Amino acid sequence: MSQFRPALMLVLVMTVITGLLYPLAVTGIAQAVFPFQANGSLILRDGKPVGSALIAQNFTAPGYFQPRPSAISPPYDANQSGGSNLGPTAEADAKAIAARAKVLAAENPGVAIPEALLTASASGLDPDLSPAAARFQVRRIAAARHLDPAVLERLIRAHTREPWLGFVGARTVNVLELNLALDALVRAHA
Repeated sequence: MSQFRPALMLVLVMTVITGLLYPLAVTGIAQAVFPFQANGSLILRDGKPVGSALIAQNFTAPGYFQPRPSAISPPYDANQSGGSNLGPTAEADAKAIAARAKVLAAENPGVAIPEALLTASASGLDPDLSPAAARFQVRRIAAARHLDPAVLERLIRAHTREPWLGFVGARTVNVLELNLALDALVRAHA
């Protein structure tokens, strides 16, 4: 019984430190130093959130850039992030890739399909595409929106992010940001 009071005090002190003070400190630092990221990396349009720069959305209309395939069900559901866990020799994965390739080959006959449009992202929520995967979609979007493909090529170049420090990572294009810029471009020329 002599150990009960010190044990109880230790539990209470640690609960206050780890359950209250530490989370408040981390939240305060995040809000002060990285407010965009700490608040979900939300992208605003007319002052209202339309999505996150970190989570892909399911753009299916032919006039929009589409993200990498999602292996989760329902697709691009942020509550169920995860890959298919299928290996490169899995028959189910090969069938899914073949089905995607068939659809994409019909979209751009005779054009090499970028791997990023064939394989699902590891999280199922990858918001970025390679510039090649974005350019692959130009013909479909130009036809659907009655735009000059050169305009879309310039839009992709303008929204391509270079690797961090010039060599860490790959060149990417955020699909949501690109689609919002596409909508703005169309509205401006309407």
